[in-house]
Amino acid sequence: MRKVLLALLAFPLAGTTAQAHAFLDHASPRVGSTVRSAPRQLTLWFTQQLEPSFSSAQVRDASGARVDQGARAQGMQLHVAVKPLPPGTYKVHWRVLSVDTHTTEGSFSFRVGP
Repeated sequence: MRKVLLALLAFPLAGTTAQAHAFLDHASPRVGSTVRSAPRQLTLWFTQQLEPSFSSAQVRDASGARVDQGARAQGMQLHVAVKPLPPGTYKVHWRVLSVDTHTTEGSFSFRVGP
């Protein structure tokens, strides 16, 4: 009985650890979407505050050429300026450092066109 009581007391503490990574929550343009008009900037929202000096993103066209003009982290967002984008498919690769010093990275694509 004593072991059961200790286990029940410890159970609520098991779920109280903070999430230790900044994961992509959503993006504009949306992940996997097709947009009719080319964006001038991409915005990526994350689940934690970002460390601006160590957070970045690159945007490449179908041939692999970079079309981004730099990224800027602010709070939980990463803003990525892009060159004028003709119709086509673009791949975004991001790498961020959350303020708790954990790095995460990932990628997604979107399409410009009809």
